[in-house]
Amino acid sequence: MKRRAFIHIASAAGLSSVAFHFAGCSKNEKDSGNKEPESSQVSEMTIADMQKKMQDGALTSRSLTQHYLQQIEKYDRNGPKLNSVIELNPDALSIADAMDKERKSGKTRGALHGIPVLIKDNINTADKMQTTAGSLALEGNIAATDAFVVKQLRKAGAVILGKTNLSEWANFRSTRSSSGWSSRGGQTHNPYVLDRSPCGSSSGSGVAVAANLCAVAVGTETNGSIACPASMNGVVGIKPTVGLVSRSGIIPISKTQDTAGPMARTVADAAVLLGAMAGFDEQDAVENSYREKVPDYTAFLLPKGLNGKRIGVEKGFLKQHEGIDSLLKKALDQMKSQGATIVEVEFMKTGDVDGAESAVLQYEFKDGVNKYLSASNAKIKSLEELIAFNKANEEKVMPDFKQELFEVSQSRGNLESKEYKDALARIINVRDLLNKELEASKLDALCGPATGASWCIDPVNGDFWTGYGSYGPAALSGFPSITVPMGSIDELPVGISFLGKAYSEPSLISMAYAYEQVSKNRRAPRFIKTVQ
Repeated sequence: MKRRAFIHIASAAGLSSVAFHFAGCSKNEKDSGNKEPESSQVSEMTIADMQKKMQDGALTSRSLTQHYLQQIEKYDRNGPKLNSVIELNPDALSIADAMDKERKSGKTRGALHGIPVLIKDNINTADKMQTTAGSLALEGNIAATDAFVVKQLRKAGAVILGKTNLSEWANFRSTRSSSGWSSRGGQTHNPYVLDRSPCGSSSGSGVAVAANLCAVAVGTETNGSIACPASMNGVVGIKPTVGLVSRSGIIPISKTQDTAGPMARTVADAAVLLGAMAGFDEQDAVENSYREKVPDYTAFLLPKGLNGKRIGVEKGFLKQHEGIDSLLKKALDQMKSQGATIVEVEFMKTGDVDGAESAVLQYEFKDGVNKYLSASNAKIKSLEELIAFNKANEEKVMPDFKQELFEVSQSRGNLESKEYKDALARIINVRDLLNKELEASKLDALCGPATGASWCIDPVNGDFWTGYGSYGPAALSGFPSITVPMGSIDELPVGISFLGKAYSEPSLISMAYAYEQVSKNRRAPRFIKTVQ
């Protein structure tokens, strides 16, 4: 989840007073003039292109994996030092070799066969890599079993390349955190402007995809943790309906809002990854789990996917900042040119649920993380022990911000508490109201700026939120959203998010793909040091 993820659905009124900071973070520093990455046959290549080249014998999974390992060494460990990858899989090349051998024998498992994928470091992998949520407290935690989504990826033939850095504990330790920082992994940097935030909590996944350090990556979201880093790093992110993708084996925050989702450079690649990740898991059967056969989401990559669609845009996101306004107007005009009808709506007046969301997440975090830790191979076995570890290792673990969210969560009762049940009822009411509003207005989707432009990294004061955040309703409701590049301001990418009703991923993919094809806003980063 992002640092101030308790975004209430009625926050639009306060947006007009937010100042956007586009000045350089380092006053006397000029553009470093770093050149774009050296061109290669792989950079910006889609999964479909990779598969064709492997099928034609022009590329192998081993050479593709080796390429990404070299890119990580060149741009993540050295050069701009993006710091997006927290750990590499020592078995990556041997997995790639196995996939090449299968292909040579005439067997391919599907669109992800032999494709290198990075996994966020709060997702269990039963291999030689740790699962730590970026925390030194969990150092040495080797999972006994793969998370369900990792099993799905292995079954699909993916090469697990490594783990990505994240905002420690998925940004649920402190309200003053710096997105993309963890005590184990350090600070991840935005690849477009290096002194800017990558947002979070799926910081490393977004950065690695943007910088061509992998084909695709897996992120997780409670409230904005896929959408925000997708927006600020110029990539595509899908936050699925809660219930489409299993959370088993993922370090939890909230059983009500958590989900894993794909991050990619194109909607097509995100659709491929989503199809591999999705599936019913008896160990994580939420109330409305998707129990049908998972469709081939690439079948919904329709160039005319916007034609005849009715899309709402929240009035609260209009006329707030001239740069964002200009990008949004252009996006809406492009949608209209493709046959969409745009309708202004005021859904953000549904109600203030800040306090309710905070309570639900704190109760559920305490319950979920205690269960995870007690069953894990970590030395720390409870939230109480985690808090004590951080206090005992404050210099390393809490040099700039503390753990007040841990502490307030520890003070909460169990899930039978009336306070918890009342708060959860308010969240469910928001979901029901949003669903009714979408139906009453006959909307296929809502859209709006996913975020503002990125802020300067500030480990002392934490993140500076720029007011926008159209992903909040999707998080609270459990509904799906897709974030796609909308353009940029002073080299800083900004995304647009599409939200739909539960399990409307096929329709959202069609609309997002059609918008992507007409707008063509994706561009590779240049690793600029700062902007003035």
